[in-house]
Amino acid sequence: MATFDFPEDLLKTQRELHQVNAELDALYERLPWSAEPLPGWHHPRDKGHYYETERDDSSGRTEEEKAEAARLRHHRLELVTTVITHPFWATCDDAPTARSALEHVHDRPDETMA
Repeated sequence: MATFDFPEDLLKTQRELHQVNAELDALYERLPWSAEPLPGWHHPRDKGHYYETERDDSSGRTEEEKAEAARLRHHRLELVTTVITHPFWATCDDAPTARSALEHVHDRPDETMA
């Protein structure tokens, strides 16, 4: 596998992006499926639906939950923008491969990408 000499600020931003994505995933796990109160449903397969699906009623999300989700999404957008506009990519001969390696740098905490 190719190795890349990523700048420390890019590595730090990628690690933070990974953390924010994990926080957002955990938040969505805890929240009701709908931001607004909505009735649930049950669609059995024998009524013409390809898959049987079911959802309980959603009580909706509180203003605090909505604000927290919006804050994390905004922070994620800032981090993604920082990563994709980083000057490192202009110096890289194989940017797609490097980007893929950067996305998985957190998978190997023992290894450096230098």
